[in-house]
Amino acid sequence: MNKSIICIIKPLLLLYGLLAMTFASALEVGDMAPDFSLPGTDGNTHQLSDYRGKQAVVIAWFPKAYTYGCTIECKSLADNGDKIRQYDVTYFMASVDPLRKNRGFATEMEADFPLLSDEDKSVAKAYNVLSVLGVAKRHTFYIGKDGRILAIDKNITPATSAEDMINQLEQLGVAKRNQ
Repeated sequence: MNKSIICIIKPLLLLYGLLAMTFASALEVGDMAPDFSLPGTDGNTHQLSDYRGKQAVVIAWFPKAYTYGCTIECKSLADNGDKIRQYDVTYFMASVDPLRKNRGFATEMEADFPLLSDEDKSVAKAYNVLSVLGVAKRHTFYIGKDGRILAIDKNITPATSAEDMINQLEQLGVAKRNQ
């Protein structure tokens, strides 16, 4: 075979393989959410399977602590935590930032919920949120008590993220906590 043809075909096959892996692993509503065990800014390690059968879980992936959009999103969730906690849900923000960076960010934002750190990026890959830039895409996953994905929001507006989360919890029929 001609060397110039091989030079063209090899990169195309590699690109095809990468695209096939990306789309083959995309999570959908109804899929079991990949389990994880990640350190949180609250000093605890959070494992998704610990909530199965007990409570819904929301994971709001964000690209990078201390950046404009992420600061606005975190502040929105922190300022409205009392409204979110009216639902029987545990919620987190998660990134691939180091835990110490997320700790400082959570403290500065007065976050009353844990930020999770996926430093080795394995969970971000499992959730198919790792971007080509090596940071998480801003996607929010709503996971039912049974561990199945109820919704995936890929169109996050940082300034209204808390209100949007509350509306989504309501639409999904997530139970409210007993007062």
